[in-house]
Order: sequence, then structure tokens, then C-alpha cells
Amino acid sequence: MAQFGKASSKRGKPSYIYSIVGVALVLLIMGILGWIFLNFKSAGSSFKEDIRISAYLRTTNKDTINQIQQYISAQPYAKNVQYINKEAAKTIWSKEGNNEDWAQILDYNPLPESIDFYARSNYVNQDSLNKISADIVGKFGSQLDELQYPKLLVNNLNERSGKLGLIFIVVAVVLCTIVIVSIDNTIRLAMFSNRFLIKTMQMVGATRGFIARPMDFRAILNGLISSVIAIVLLLILIQWAERQFPQLSMIRDTRLTLILFGGMILIGVGISLFSTHRSVIKYLKMSLDDLY
Repeated sequence: MAQFGKASSKRGKPSYIYSIVGVALVLLIMGILGWIFLNFKSAGSSFKEDIRISAYLRTTNKDTINQIQQYISAQPYAKNVQYINKEAAKTIWSKEGNNEDWAQILDYNPLPESIDFYARSNYVNQDSLNKISADIVGKFGSQLDELQYPKLLVNNLNERSGKLGLIFIVVAVVLCTIVIVSIDNTIRLAMFSNRFLIKTMQMVGATRGFIARPMDFRAILNGLISSVIAIVLLLILIQWAERQFPQLSMIRDTRLTLILFGGMILIGVGISLFSTHRSVIKYLKMSLDDLY
């Protein structure tokens, strides 16, 4: 019987390799989707923060202009606050595709001076921008003509990003379910080849904890190995993608990427341990005849 147990053990060992590779591939798929979702979120935030907000000035007093600029710069919603004089306004106007030659029609620059800034992504929505506008105009109303931003673009951007975000969440939930089920089935298949070894140890008097402990430890180790393999492959894919599209490196969020890697490790180890322990208990409860 001892020889039978050893033979079963030897037949069971190669299944660990297949289990590790199978779990790693499934985790890689999950990691790719997670990375796409993170880049979608970062790209959306980056695009929102490219929307320029202009506070057009009525006053020409430099001290007052500096006071307005310093106030806006001190607010948590503002970034890249700049004073735009008439010449700078004309340059921006020309870069946006407006190339009228004013010298042939007017002998002065009709564009107003302004203080331009960009709002942080979590403030780029209609309600927040209305509050920002009311705050600035309410405090410096006599020195400002108006505060402008592309309202239609903001509304469309938030509406579409909300719909796309919902689609990604649904896809992520479905894929995570598939990932968990796939890992569970892979581990159970690997443990199936060890069912006779488990039963043999029980028949010679080994306790449930003595049988399960080394297999649980092996499951944790296999889960870690699978996770590391998946993370290394994902890093290679990310570096390749960033070389092909340099913009991806500009919107990369290292903290969120590390959280993604941590999630891959937790899922890999957690599901491996759970499935292994459940399979061990299952085979311990079965009769010898039921194992065939």
C-alpha cells in the first residue's frame, strides 16, 4: 500500500506544473483586463484635466490680477494657473485654428486678458464647475467679465465615461467570475490525481490536519509561483505596449498598478488554498470505492 501511495504521489507531481501554468495564464488574462481598465480610467482623468477654464478679466490692475491668480492657485481644484495677456491669447487663438489677420481689419487686439487654469479630474463635472464659477465670480465679480469652459464637452465626456465605466465594471465582474471558476477547476483537477494518496494516508492513521497541512502549504507556494509568473508576463506586455504607445507611460499610475499586482497575488494564493483544502476534505470524506 505504501508503494501504491508513492506511485500515486509520483503521478500527482506533474499535475502541479500544469496547475501552476494554468493558474498563471488565467491570472494573466485577469491582469490584462485590469490594466486596460486602469488605463481607461487614467486616460479619462488626463483628458478631463486638459479642459481649459478661462476667467476673463475686466480689470487691468496688475495687483488685482495677481490677487485673483493667487486665490485660484490656492484652491484644491485648480492646477496650472496662468495669466494670459492679449498677445498670449492671440497665440492660443491661432493654435486653435483661427488664423484671421486682424491687422487688415482692426488696429488693435480684441481678445480679452484672462486667467486660465485646469480643474482636477474629480472636479470636471457640471455641478462642481458651476460651484467653482459661482465662487470665483462671487468673490471677484467686479473685476471679471465671465468664467467660461466648454459645457457641452464636459457633459458629453462625463456621460460617455459613465457608460463606458459601467460596461467595464460588468465585463470585469464576469471575467473575475470566470477567473475564479477556472482556477478552482484547475486546482481540483490537479488534486484529483492525488486522491489515492490522500486516502492512503488516512487509512494508515494520519489525521486530517496532518494530511491537509503540507498540501495547503503547497497550494500557497503554487499560488505565489503562478502569481509571479503572471505578473512578470504582464510587466513584459506593459513595457511592450508603452514602447509602442508612449502616451501610456505618461498616464501610468504606479500605485494602482501595484494594487493590481497585489490583487493578482491574493486571488492566485487565495483560490489555490481554498480549492486545495476543499478537495482534500472532499476526498477524505469519500469511501475508497467512490474514488474510482
